Amino acid sequence: MIQFKDVSKTFVTKSNTVHAVRNVSLTIHEEEIFGVIGHSGAGKSTLVRLINFLERPTSGEVLVGNTILNNLNAKELRNTRKKIGIIFQNFNLMESLNVFDNVAFPLRYQKLSKEEIEKKVLSLLDLVGISDKVKAYPSQLSGGQKQRVAIARALANDPEVLLCDEATSALDPKTTQNVLDLLQELNKKLKITIVVITHEMNVVKSICHRVAVMDDGLVVEEGNVVDVFFNPKQKITKEFIASTQSDSELSTLLEKNKLNQGLNTLILRLNFLGSNTNEAIIVHMCKKFDLEASIIYAQTDIIQGEILGNLVISLSGNRKEEALEYLNQENIRTEVL
Repeated sequence: MIQFKDVSKTFVTKSNTVHAVRNVSLTIHEEEIFGVIGHSGAGKSTLVRLINFLERPTSGEVLVGNTILNNLNAKELRNTRKKIGIIFQNFNLMESLNVFDNVAFPLRYQKLSKEEIEKKVLSLLDLVGISDKVKAYPSQLSGGQKQRVAIARALANDPEVLLCDEATSALDPKTTQNVLDLLQELNKKLKITIVVITHEMNVVKSICHRVAVMDDGLVVEEGNVVDVFFNPKQKITKEFIASTQSDSELSTLLEKNKLNQGLNTLILRLNFLGSNTNEAIIVHMCKKFDLEASIIYAQTDIIQGEILGNLVISLSGNRKEEALEYLNQENIRTEVL
């Protein structure tokens, strides 16, 4: 659905040159939810603006469907943009218009009758679960309700792609999850491709099929979300994943040497995937190699239907090296902390 071919974007001012996106080649498949994650300044918002050519690349090509956006004139680009909806962190609703008129706004040049517009708007508001607010104004809505109106407006032209630029960053955790559930529902119901720009790994974990990790304008890691969570390659990816595991206290204890229980003890992080989570591997290992294990921390996630377990243990005994080899044979990803 979307392709970046060696795309770069550089901003040049009198005092500075910023390489916002650098040599990015990326494919986003039809009907998937694709996440782009990075810290502030990583280039992710510039990347999403390149998809609808609100920013033109300094070099490289951007394709939506089979269309090379670089080759389009102004009129062709306007027509293509109608098939690319976008929602923002701050909703961007027009305060002087009620909910109905905000959603109807993109339809004003579509040569539709008043009855057709009304039918379309009401169906969209019903789709996003806010049909009871049709006459309300943005100032009368909660943050979650405003974002639902923004989503309905973005869907007005029946887009093939929906871009979400930090769309949940201004919302509380419960409202965030409600909006993410809605996006997941729309992806399945409308068969729409969704690109989610975020700095929160929990958002990626919740709804994305694949993810690209950006750092300093580069895509440093990309893959299926389950694979990336189970076996992250880059330091920044590991940091993002650690932010979802609530183990900052563990790091503090390790730094202060509070968990070491003698020279014969190892602190291990173990990651289990799928069927391994149902097996008593730690019990078998301790019996097999005459070891003692204590659980320090444990968490289980379900990502794209796969069970992913994260376990931190202290391991004592004389045959720890054999135990590490055993864990490797059982396809348990092991990290000595």
